[in-house]
Amino acid sequence: MERPDDVGNRGAETAGLDMDALVGYTLLGGLMLSLVLIIAGLIWHWLLTGSLTAEYVIKGMNLSGFLAQVVFQMVSGKIGPKTVLNLGICFLLLTPFVRVLVSVFYFAIEEHNWKYTTFTGIVLTVLTYSLFLR
Repeated sequence: MERPDDVGNRGAETAGLDMDALVGYTLLGGLMLSLVLIIAGLIWHWLLTGSLTAEYVIKGMNLSGFLAQVVFQMVSGKIGPKTVLNLGICFLLLTPFVRVLVSVFYFAIEEHNWKYTTFTGIVLTVLTYSLFLR
């Protein structure tokens, strides 16, 4: 039999956001979106060429340059299978970054845990540097 204070504590835990669910849905959403885009790009490429192989050269480019190139291709109307594949790769690379970003906001806004907010912010800073500025 549950004690009355147990019921109250369980209600308090489920009233706010659940960190595990938030992170899980963020990672799952990013992965699924990336998977759909990559599969769509591969199928489109296969229908055009009859081959599932695509050659890539991404040497000397950070994620922001790669993403800017993809967005430029989409805005200029040059959307092809490689553009869709590249967009899927961008979403795949951005998924861990978004996960850490969501964690920073969760720790700051929902939990008011400034120690975890600081540590996660440091991780976010390192990820930002390595993905976008390097």
